[in-house]
Amino acid sequence: MSERSQRIVAPIVILVVILLVWEGLVTALRIEQFLLPKPSAILSNLVRVVRVETADKRQLTDSEIAALLRANRLLVELPDGISPAIVAALEDARIAEFRQGSRRVLVARGVNLTPILQASWFTLKEALGGLAMGGLAGILVALATARWTATREALLPFAIAANSMPIIAFAPIFNNWFGLDNPFSKMAIVAMMVFFPIMINCVRGLVSVPPRSLELMRSYAASEFAILFKARIPNALPYLFSGLKVAGALAMIGAIVGEYFGGPRIALGVFITQEASLFRFASAWAAIFIACTMGISLYLLILLAERLAMPWHSSFRS
Repeated sequence: MSERSQRIVAPIVILVVILLVWEGLVTALRIEQFLLPKPSAILSNLVRVVRVETADKRQLTDSEIAALLRANRLLVELPDGISPAIVAALEDARIAEFRQGSRRVLVARGVNLTPILQASWFTLKEALGGLAMGGLAGILVALATARWTATREALLPFAIAANSMPIIAFAPIFNNWFGLDNPFSKMAIVAMMVFFPIMINCVRGLVSVPPRSLELMRSYAASEFAILFKARIPNALPYLFSGLKVAGALAMIGAIVGEYFGGPRIALGVFITQEASLFRFASAWAAIFIACTMGISLYLLILLAERLAMPWHSSFRS
């Protein structure tokens, strides 16, 4: 197996092992669901497998079948001959279908898949909006502070001090300024969180150009704009993308934490807090899983953009 394949397969194998150990320990130790739900119970909120046994002659009432479908069970087994209403509900939730001997197997949407995806999309838009605002502001400020040394030395201490403030201190203030239901309040929180890592990394890249490169360009009478676009910005790209990778994770954290202090019911942070307050911890964990997936996807997109923007960099040479 190549080194590249190992980088992809190894995390997947580790994740599967962690989930199996988690499932086994919770089952063996009989840990209560409100303390730590099983992975199967968490995944059942997103997707479930329904097996209909055609040779099974059991008789279940509609209420019993509905209770089975509402339970946090990844695998649900039903007898043949279920009512048309239940069949219609299963068909509406169906993702895929196949046969397994005498069984009809349906892969269906979980009970909370639709509300979780709706909430995730709403929160993702807040995270992306805040990332765009904070990233653009960070780059512009970095260009200004890199050009004037006095400005950089004056602003960097304040940037470091403000970056040390916890997000919990800003969230209630921004919610009060812009309104709990206004997505811009969460975008402002995200922008505040991602501004400083992007700005500091970008400044570092802009000012760390090798002196010999600057002397060579000036010996050819290159203007400051030429030096900026042909030397400083290319040198700053690796630093900028390093800051963006950190900012991508912070964007999801900022959007969700900001929603903990209030927001529309469709927001992911509000969904998690409401489900936890109602002791539906499996669905809260399912929403957390989707939030983690979005954070990883955002990181991978930034990684792809980095590879496309600077294929010449030594880290991408085979």
